Amino acid sequence: MADRLAGLLRHYSLSARVFHSGAFCGQHHYAAPHGYIHLVRRGPITARSPVHEDLLVTEPSLLFYPRVTSHRFVAAPGDTAELLCAEVDLGASTGNPLAMALPSMLLIPLADLPGLGPTLELLFAEAERDQCGRQAAIDRLCELLLIQLLRYLMDGRLGATGLLAGLADPKLARAITAMHDAPQTAWSLEALAAQAGMSRARFAAAFKDAVGVTPGDYLADWRMNVSCTLLKQGRPVAVVADRVGYGSPNALARAFRVRMGCAPRDWLAQQRGDAALSGS
Repeated sequence: MADRLAGLLRHYSLSARVFHSGAFCGQHHYAAPHGYIHLVRRGPITARSPVHEDLLVTEPSLLFYPRVTSHRFVAAPGDTAELLCAEVDLGASTGNPLAMALPSMLLIPLADLPGLGPTLELLFAEAERDQCGRQAAIDRLCELLLIQLLRYLMDGRLGATGLLAGLADPKLARAITAMHDAPQTAWSLEALAAQAGMSRARFAAAFKDAVGVTPGDYLADWRMNVSCTLLKQGRPVAVVADRVGYGSPNALARAFRVRMGCAPRDWLAQQRGDAALSGS
């Protein structure tokens, strides 16, 4: 099977920064504008959020908030939990369809993630050492953990929906990966169905049922997402248009106005203004 993550990781940077490793007592509120991954090495601890029911975590577990979700951890008086916490960015703010397909919160016992065991072991061991390069090492190990977690989720272990459901289906995954790898190609429904090894009608129905949008709409969204990434990298509009299959700057500008409400240069200026205001 083709690499289902390669195209996504090529266009959306995945990053992690570990900011806590060790004992946890009392309570702490997490509300920064990014996602979080928390590894509970020892409980008990209660996870609270305005959008989820309270969760009492008593066994070693992974809690994953892939998008901005305000939440709070509380340890009961006299209890001391042990956590490793990291800020994570999967590109949700720039439209990564995989990040948007993930649930707003996942709680998975570490015992259910045996494939992540070696990475977790190395991450915990490195976090406990006070050696040169420790921060860089644990950040990179946490990023590896995220990739392995995405693999686990793409295998459909937790009732995947949206893009995750599409990538969990071997036939649909071939068509989705083809779009990710070559957005500049003039993909017809027939060509995508051939990638999946299905008839046009069966492919169109299966894609809409799993991913939630038509193949044509998904391709248009993917091209727009890639365009935004390339524009933010400083690529000229003409180059971007060619890279995503629009053929000319005018064609890209028309598509941009339909989906983004403004021209590419206006959108880019707005993004730079927002970044300046946020201090990033």
